[in-house]
Amino acid sequence: MFGTRIGAVRPAAALSLAAACVLALAACSSSGGSSSDGPSQAATGAQALAGQTITVYSGQHEQTVKALAADFEKRTGVKVDLRSGDEAELANQILQEGKASPADVFYAENPPALTVLEEQGLLAAVQSDTLKSVPAGDSSPKGDWVGVSARTAAFLAAEGKPADTAPPASVRDLAKPEWKGRLGIAPSETDFAPIVTRMIKTDGADATKQWLLGLKANAKSYDSNESLSAAINSGEVEGGVIDHYYFYRLRDEKTAAQTHAKLHYFTKTDPGALVDVSGAGVLKGGKHQQAAQAFLAYLDSAPAQTLIATSESYEYPLVAGVKGKAELPALDTVGQVASAADLGDGKEALQLLQDTGLLA
Repeated sequence: MFGTRIGAVRPAAALSLAAACVLALAACSSSGGSSSDGPSQAATGAQALAGQTITVYSGQHEQTVKALAADFEKRTGVKVDLRSGDEAELANQILQEGKASPADVFYAENPPALTVLEEQGLLAAVQSDTLKSVPAGDSSPKGDWVGVSARTAAFLAAEGKPADTAPPASVRDLAKPEWKGRLGIAPSETDFAPIVTRMIKTDGADATKQWLLGLKANAKSYDSNESLSAAINSGEVEGGVIDHYYFYRLRDEKTAAQTHAKLHYFTKTDPGALVDVSGAGVLKGGKHQQAAQAFLAYLDSAPAQTLIATSESYEYPLVAGVKGKAELPALDTVGQVASAADLGDGKEALQLLQDTGLLA
């Protein structure tokens, strides 16, 4: 499967700088001083953190997070107990566990899962220096979680098919009768619901419901974006909406010679041109607040962002100065960031997906 491989380049000098930044942050947390208090406090912070173990509940791509956790452990001496799974299930687990949850950090693929925990008062405020590392619109407006990486929705088409030679101008077009029998969708994917939310914001709930009914009539359903991408590549269906990185992972897995699909981007103002952010927050009830905050600071350090950018996840980094893979188009040319406020908790989208029978 696409999520089982890791690829990263980590320049040694940059890694050393990130380690210093993380340790300085920890020292600041423990002493109440600033990050400019000097190396002696940084050393004190390192001693305070080393030997601790933080528990990270992660709904992000497992292999990339494993690489990040291992790198963080190497720098700080803080062990990471990584528990990976579906982000919605993990968020529900935290809600059920309440104050007894062992989680110190929740790392999610999409903002709604974080927003649910935030609304329940379960997330601690992220340290201001960490929030400043990425654009304000990529994090919680309340400052309770911080953005880490991004990706954009796009249309994948079977090479040479009409969907490739004449791709849809808008995601709205996919509900039209001419697409009947030509499409695939993966409505149970967590990446799909934000597009539904964006449609609700732009077109209203009633129009979005009709759009979903049109998709249901036109498309064959798949249980994952990987399955959908494979079906498009084999010509089983002509096309479907995915997040951009599924195409690149398909190509890496199949090789270029065996890849028979092409990626098309919707116009930047279209609801389908949705840029979604992955983010992380610290659980307010976690027992290792300083170490958890240090982990968030690490995620938005240049070396961690470089690891993300150069890995086989094909995600976009958020920290200025860190470039994504050269073959990726500039993010601001292919989509618009969906803010946490716009996406909310995702409940309205989920309800419409259930009402239309796309989800049980």
